[in-house]
Order: sequence, then structure tokens, then C-alpha cells
Amino acid sequence: MKHLIKFILFFLAIQLSHTQSDKRDYDEELRYQNGAINSLKTEINQLRSKIKTAESRERSASSRISSIDEEISLTAKLIQSLKNEEEKTRKKIFQLKSSLLKKEQELESLRMRYKDRVVNSYLKGRLTDLERVFSSTTWRQAMYRTHYLKIISDIEKKMTKKIERLLIDISKQKLELEAALRDNLNLKRDKEKEMSSYRNMRINRAKELNRIRTDKKALSSYVNEKEAGVQQLESIIKQVLEDKARFQREARIRQQQEALKTKSFKSLAGQLPWPAEGRIIAKFGRQWNPKLKTTTENPGIDIKGQPGSAIRTVLGGVVTTITYIRGYGTTIIVDHGGGFYTVYSHVTNIQATVDSEIRNGDVIAYMGDSGSINGSKLHFEIWGKGQKLDPEKWLRKK
Repeated sequence: MKHLIKFILFFLAIQLSHTQSDKRDYDEELRYQNGAINSLKTEINQLRSKIKTAESRERSASSRISSIDEEISLTAKLIQSLKNEEEKTRKKIFQLKSSLLKKEQELESLRMRYKDRVVNSYLKGRLTDLERVFSSTTWRQAMYRTHYLKIISDIEKKMTKKIERLLIDISKQKLELEAALRDNLNLKRDKEKEMSSYRNMRINRAKELNRIRTDKKALSSYVNEKEAGVQQLESIIKQVLEDKARFQREARIRQQQEALKTKSFKSLAGQLPWPAEGRIIAKFGRQWNPKLKTTTENPGIDIKGQPGSAIRTVLGGVVTTITYIRGYGTTIIVDHGGGFYTVYSHVTNIQATVDSEIRNGDVIAYMGDSGSINGSKLHFEIWGKGQKLDPEKWLRKK
């Protein structure tokens, strides 16, 4: 904003100098103002370029955070799956341990029974079974006993081998499950490390995104400040242009008055000619409106006349405005210098142009009903030094 501050100081210095001198270099003011605006606009464009870069970085950072969030979500699901698998594996290992313990107990029972038989055979002698056979009363009974002893021995051996095989299978399964559990735990530990890494990464990316957004907000604030400066300068330029146009009109009006040897507006109270032929149907100021049944404020006077009758200027000057105003219709404003203006409304068939010089009594339009609800009439106002004046006090008495 240094350019704006510098210019405002410059502008105030110029305004101060005007109190000491009538001369004012409008072109120099405008050149300086436009230079300040161009400088601000250059800064604004640079800031907007930085904002675009910040927005691109913001989108990239947001995209990275979204990707990290997806990785965190997938990793969390995988960790939960590994935990579930771990729980299942531990249950299976526990079941296998129980089964292994049971089979080991069965095997131990068989071994103890076999051991007891061996011990009994040793203590009683190896002839015990033979004694049983030879103590048979018949040959057939002896054969049955021999066959029975052999069957029992074979069954015990088969059971022992079967249990031993089961123990081997169970032990193998247990080892495999324990290996799988170790792998599961290692993988889960790795994934938990990944999860921790992702979370730290997300924290850092979120901090980066916040910094980017803070920077972008600051840049946007700077742009708004610069744009406000441009608007202020443009407002000043508009005022300078208006001052310049008014100064030029004043000069032209003075030249016209000097050439025609006419008096200034402010010295002609009660001496101005009437702008149109007709009668006053609405006076200046607060008036009772019988149609609306209320009091209204009239900033001028309304003159009722013949349609198409001439509308003349009350004094020479420069036409500043020709426009259509709702409620007033087609309107002409004339600058007479010294801060005095006359206004002519509801006119038709315009005979003047904006910025044209007119003399006292020139026909500038004709009476019509443009924007009027009361038929053909002229609404006439006088402005002086920023105030609405009563036209009847300035016009000649009829």
C-alpha cells in the first residue's frame, strides 16, 4: 500500500496548494494516479499468481493426505485381520496342546501297562503265560489262550504305534502353527510400524496444508487490500476528472459571460427569464397532493403549458447531462458556473447535446409529457451550491 499512501500525500499536497493558487495541473494528477493504479495492479497480478500456486500446492497436499488416509485405513484393516488370525491360531495351538497332552497321557498309560506286564513277567517268570497255556484242560482251550495273548500283544503294539504317529502329526502341526503365529506377529509388528509412520506423515502433511492455507489466506487478504487501494484511487481519479470537467466548463462559461457581457448566475436573483410559457401548477417545497392525499416535497416548480411549446435556457452555460429519469422523464441539466445548475424535465424533441455551449434564451427542447402523469408540462429546478432553490425567487415576476 506504499504507493497508495504516497499518492494520497501527494493528492493532499495538491489540494492544499489549491487553497493558495487557482491553478491546478489535472493532467499531472491523473498521470500520477494512473501510475499508482498500474503499480497496484501489477502487485495484484503477482499476488494472484502466488495464490494460484498456493491453490495448486493445497490441492496436492490434500490429495497426499487423502492417499495417506486410504493407506491408514487399509493398514488398520490388515492389522485387525492379523489380530483375528492370531487369535484363531492361538486357539488352534491351545487345542493342539490339549490334544497332544491327552495323547501323551494315553501313550504313557500304554507304556505303563506294557511296563507292568514286563515287570510282572520278570518277577513271576516268563513261564506265567506258558503256565496259563499248559494249565489248559484241553488242547482247544490252550490254542484259544495262545491266540488271545497274541491278539492283546498286537493290539497294544498297534495302539502304541498309532499314538506315536498322532504325537508326531500333532507336534508337526503345532510347530507349523507356531511358525505361522511368529510370521503373523512379525507382519503385524511391521504393519503397526507402517501405521505409526503413516500417522506421523499425515500429521506433517496436515501441518503443511495448514501453512499453505494460512499463506493463501494472507495473500488473499493482501489482494483485497490492494484492490481496495485501486478502488480508492479510481474514486479519486473520477473526482479529479469531474473537477477537471467542471473547471473547463467554468472557464468556458466565464469566457461566454465575458464575451456577451452577462452577469454571473448568483447576481441574477429575481431577474431570470421564464423557461416556458404557462402557469405554475405545483410550487416549490412541501405541497398537499389531493390525488395522493398526502404531503409531498417538490424540489422545483411545475409549469403547465401547450404541448410542443419551446423550452428555453434561463441563462447561458454548458449542457452537462441529457438523460431519462423515472418520474421526471427526459431531463436536461445545464451548468451555469459558480456552482449553479438548472434542470428541465418532461421535455421532448431535444435541441442540445451534452457538453454543448448554450446562450441565454436558446431553445433546448419542447414541452412534452415524458414521464408525466399530468399531461404536458415542464418541471424546472435551480441548484445552487449543492442546495435546491425556489425557482420563483430567481425568475422575473409576471
